[in-house]
Amino acid sequence: MNERQHILVTGGAGYIGSILVPALLHLNYRVTVVDNFMFKQTSLLGICYNKNLTIINGDCRDMELLDKLVHDVSIVIPLAALVGAPLCSKDKFNAKSINEDSIKNLCGILNLDQKIIYPTTNSGYGIGQKGKFCDENTPLNPISMYGRTKVNAENIVLNRGNCISYRLATVFGTSPRMRLDLLVNDFTYRAVYDKCVTVFEGNFKRNYIHVRDVVKAILFGIKNFNFMKDNAFNVGLEEANLSKLELCSIIQKHVNGFVYREDSTGFDPDKRDYIVSNKKIMSLGYCPSFTLEDGINELIKSFTFIKNSQYSNV
Repeated sequence: MNERQHILVTGGAGYIGSILVPALLHLNYRVTVVDNFMFKQTSLLGICYNKNLTIINGDCRDMELLDKLVHDVSIVIPLAALVGAPLCSKDKFNAKSINEDSIKNLCGILNLDQKIIYPTTNSGYGIGQKGKFCDENTPLNPISMYGRTKVNAENIVLNRGNCISYRLATVFGTSPRMRLDLLVNDFTYRAVYDKCVTVFEGNFKRNYIHVRDVVKAILFGIKNFNFMKDNAFNVGLEEANLSKLELCSIIQKHVNGFVYREDSTGFDPDKRDYIVSNKKIMSLGYCPSFTLEDGINELIKSFTFIKNSQYSNV
């Protein structure tokens, strides 16, 4: 039983947090969520009954607030962030203050006995070498504001120690706090409603992971923290290092009438292009539960009742 262990989750009402927080409560952790609810999400309504849950409407940059909350916390999971290259390019000040500065300040108020599990992004690999997998020893070369702030924050966390960093692949799947701007979710939505997608720089590759497998990795890290700590781990599907055109081809198998084409006159503002090895965490016993096609079918089901721009981050 884990009733005495207290976990602080910043951004706990977001895309990942809305699945993670119920999972932590199910395991009998006490959970405090700090979220500013900037997207007016109501994703935690279904668990407000739980006496082990505390919800604070606040900002992850409010160190006076966090200093009052962390005194009996065992683990901090900082999910609060501006996520994605377009959003961070649009709002550079808040991207840096939320994604990077708040992590530095958080590390400054925690004692060294308190653990951090830090979900970041594998977009820090930037543009990889053709045919060569990026592993955790590959030099980081972020090419977007988003990537730079997250790489800097990861360095802060790893230098502080008593932590695990997860370099997440592009996440997909449904969540109570849904997002339609993520690539698989976006392309599947367009396939269902528009029946067509125009792809720019269609041969650019990246890796993918289901949102519930991100949560599974975090729970795996909590359970196995002592022999994983002070390391970074890629978290993605080994079989899903795919180009955008390959992704469209898979979606086409599940959506009747969907067509896609590549436009060579345009460009993608998110220039990352790499393939990733996830063998390090898998060698420890972690294994994703959901395939890319599982997620696509799940998304198609959800799109029978979702059609609203409120689910975009941009």
